[in-house]
Amino acid sequence: MPPLGESGGWIHHGKVRAREADGELTLVVDGLTTQAKYYKPLIYEFFRKVWRGARPAWGEFSVEIGMEFVGEPPWMDLDNLAKALLDAIKGYAFHDDAQVARLLVERRPAERERIVIVVRRLESRFLRATLED
Repeated sequence: MPPLGESGGWIHHGKVRAREADGELTLVVDGLTTQAKYYKPLIYEFFRKVWRGARPAWGEFSVEIGMEFVGEPPWMDLDNLAKALLDAIKGYAFHDDAQVARLLVERRPAERERIVIVVRRLESRFLRATLED
């Protein structure tokens, strides 16, 4: 897939940037807040105003969400963060968050505060294949 936008394929708008490369959609939101509901309108505005990448697809997806923090970890329920972020990318990365077959959400120390989301289409069903053996 050819790079999109500027700076190595990244499309920027405010605190949000995204790119598509090697079958992945990577979305980065700079800064952190303990209010998970903050992210949905921010990401929605990004997709509505500037995103010209791939449209939502059917099938199953893997989503990895990393909350990167400096110092002490913020007091935030990761499940609430995941729900808000999945709602925000629904309709852009996939049609419905029920298509997410694998979800990893973690907080990790870093040199800057941000949220990183990586969405990949699942081609193989490891768990299904394992259970059928």
